[in-house]
Amino acid sequence: MTGSKTLVAYFSASGVTKRVAEEVARAIGADLFEIVPTEPYTAADLNWNDPGSRSSREDHDASIRPAVASAVRDMGAYDTLLVGFPIWWGHEPAIVDTFLEQYDLSGKTLIPFATSGGSGVGGAERSLARKYPAVSWQRGALLSTSNAAGWARGAVA
Repeated sequence: MTGSKTLVAYFSASGVTKRVAEEVARAIGADLFEIVPTEPYTAADLNWNDPGSRSSREDHDASIRPAVASAVRDMGAYDTLLVGFPIWWGHEPAIVDTFLEQYDLSGKTLIPFATSGGSGVGGAERSLARKYPAVSWQRGALLSTSNAAGWARGAVA
């Protein structure tokens, strides 16, 4: 993919995914875009033990699309998009779907990466491929700051 323009877009609820995304972007010289919710998530919103919490409701209702505060100025300029997020209930958070649905991603290569305290990235890969079958998905990875740079260099080589 040498010569292509790459964007690292990420959603981070606690700062962990943000640190990983910054490492990924730095390692490959990519532009960086934070997917920011219009209504920020509070600690109560993120309480996965509470079935009434915002994140729990979003997980249980596939039609919910949390609003994103801003958009990528020129998505058409990018050939490759690395999309980072924390794993929630085995897949991507609904706000990632909101973000992806804003754009025509045909002809682009998308590569997911995730952070998690215990889940793998496979559920998110399957969820994304099922929801967006017209997108050219490449295999993703579960990352930390210690393995992000090496993975990123190999992912876009």
